[in-house]
Amino acid sequence: MAAASAGWAAVGRALAVLVVALVASATAGVARAEGSEAVWGLLRGGGQIVLIRHGATSGAAGDPAGFRLEDCATQRNLTDAGRAEARRIGAAFRARAIPVARVISSPWCRCLETARLAFGHAEVWDALRNAFVERDAAPERTRRLRERLRQVPDGGNLVLVTHGSNIGAAVGVHPAEGELVVVTPDGAGFRVAGRIPPTALD
Repeated sequence: MAAASAGWAAVGRALAVLVVALVASATAGVARAEGSEAVWGLLRGGGQIVLIRHGATSGAAGDPAGFRLEDCATQRNLTDAGRAEARRIGAAFRARAIPVARVISSPWCRCLETARLAFGHAEVWDALRNAFVERDAAPERTRRLRERLRQVPDGGNLVLVTHGSNIGAAVGVHPAEGELVVVTPDGAGFRVAGRIPPTALD
């Protein structure tokens, strides 16, 4: 009997821990959502730079051996979920009346597709090329990207669609696929103002 009571007590403790964990997780989710709304509010005022990691893909980081930039079929590309994610990014910007001055992308197909599905167009900038793949050139490109992040954009927000490795090297944040990292420039420097995960797009 004593053994049974001890067993039930252990089960009770385990359930209590589980409940606490679930409540904490839910609370954290609410906090992240509220934080995201504050960042959306900042974007409505313009003058921000939005770093977007391309939407969800299949496979590990990098690209298949022998990939070619001019042939999307040889690269790691967006999944259907990634394409839906990109469309949700664009819809979120439109629904919240977020002004966009320019959209600039890495030339990798997954980045260009994310940018075009979200915003309808994109320019290409070589400083956003994949730092994970082209590591020798990465330090100089990171320097150029960081210089761009200091410049306050005119006419709305500047959107830069690139790779997680590039964002991590430039601002010290390692986003999930489809995540937005918002940077506030001041001419002399910049600061990370906040992050909008894919779950906060709706």
